[in-house]
Amino acid sequence: MRIDIDRDVCIGAGQCALTAPRVFTQDDDGFSMLLPGREDGGGDPMVRQAARACPVSAITVTAAAR
Repeated sequence: MRIDIDRDVCIGAGQCALTAPRVFTQDDDGFSMLLPGREDGGGDPMVRQAARACPVSAITVTAAAR
């Protein structure tokens, strides 16, 4: 899967990091970012739920290109 975070939209609510802490974290300013090595979601089943939890829809999850 591919995970994109629109940092221009992100408000730093942190719902992604709370929902899928093995994939998402927050930078020093509080904005969402992916943990190193987790750019593809790392097989975490909560990634899509984390995207839905974002109050401003800053996270997009799409299927990986084959």
